[in-house]
Amino acid sequence: MSQNLNLTDETSALGSKPRDSVVYNVEQLNSHIRQTLEGQLGVVWLQAEISNFKPHSSGHFYFSLKDSRAQISAIMFRGHNSKLRFKPHDGLEVIVRGRITVYEPRGTYQIVCESMEPVGAGALQKQFEQLKEKLKLEGLFEASRKKPIPHYPRHVAIVTSPTGAAIQDILNIMSRRARNVELTIVPALVQGAGAATSLCEAFSKASKLPVDVIIIGRGGGSMEDLWSFNDEKLARLIAAAELPVISAVGHEVDFTICDFVADLRAPTPSAAAELVAKSSTEITQRLTQLDRLLNLGIQKLLKLKMHSLILNNKRLVDPKKKLHDYAFRNDELLTRLEQAIKVYIAHLSKDVQILEKKLTSPKEVIQRLRERISRSQLILNKSMQSRLDKLQYKLKNNMGMLDTLSPLNVVERGFSITTKNKKVIKSVKDVKKSDVIEVKVTDGIIEAEIINIK
Repeated sequence: MSQNLNLTDETSALGSKPRDSVVYNVEQLNSHIRQTLEGQLGVVWLQAEISNFKPHSSGHFYFSLKDSRAQISAIMFRGHNSKLRFKPHDGLEVIVRGRITVYEPRGTYQIVCESMEPVGAGALQKQFEQLKEKLKLEGLFEASRKKPIPHYPRHVAIVTSPTGAAIQDILNIMSRRARNVELTIVPALVQGAGAATSLCEAFSKASKLPVDVIIIGRGGGSMEDLWSFNDEKLARLIAAAELPVISAVGHEVDFTICDFVADLRAPTPSAAAELVAKSSTEITQRLTQLDRLLNLGIQKLLKLKMHSLILNNKRLVDPKKKLHDYAFRNDELLTRLEQAIKVYIAHLSKDVQILEKKLTSPKEVIQRLRERISRSQLILNKSMQSRLDKLQYKLKNNMGMLDTLSPLNVVERGFSITTKNKKVIKSVKDVKKSDVIEVKVTDGIIEAEIINIK
């Protein structure tokens, strides 16, 4: 009894609530937890590995962040993930900045990420490789779309920092090798915040200048220093440029996205200057070589023409002899023509004689035609007479029928025809009192006036 009583007291104690305690429903509890977490933690930085990465059709990223012992759900909305310069994937270790919140309908907490960066020294390299692969698949690196660099440009635009060592190297080489080439410097930031935007704006300006080629570049530095030349927008501007572009970024071992999309990659800015500025010595040597080749060509051509002239002189004949030959030939052809004409006329004479023998006398022809006409006339007369006889017979029959049906015959037998206004009266309704009518009898017409109608 004692044990049972104690148990009952304990249960009663557990089931009771303090007088001042608050009773929550689930929604209120989740809301209270969310406010507590968001109010106390605020913005947090978290280093973890991505797993279960799922990009939603809405553009949001859903994934988990984990380490060796725990994990937390995470979401990165489209407005934030659109700024990423790399593509997240499972197994990638990242550092994220975000806020802890509670998804109240399910009672689960998660971190809403606002920024994300890969962890480690290979983070920038990973972004570089991802962008490089993306642009390569689009065909921006294809050799078929590369434009040739002009051999002797007259005007060159240089997109770089106006105070850097690169522009000094380019100017020194150009002044030493090609003073005749006009240079236009389009200043831009080549390092730090805003450098990518500055380069894009400067390159757009250079593309509108009346130049033959554009050089874009800077001196050497770390990967972070050169990172603005890996900007996707700048790469697409270079790929779409109508003018040929030379990329001269860093040292020979440095590679940027600009190097791959440009029409030509120079190992250094100095090398780019040497590519567009042929030295006066090289040009002189080339002109000397071309002059020598031109002289040799002219001499060879003159020898060929002289040889041809000698051969043609040997083939030439004395004009007088040529004229005599033509005169003799003309006489010979004239004699042959006269003989041919005589033979042709003789043949025609024989043909005429044969035709004369075969030809009939005109009188006989006329006589035959007259006889033919006479026979045709007799046949025609007989035919016409027969046709007239038939028509006369048919006419007599028709006249007999008309005579039989004629109302005049009826009148001759004692009947009369009464008309009013030349219309036959068939009923008393056709006339009225005082109307004048005509009565046709055998030997004349009687006019009468209607006195009465019965």
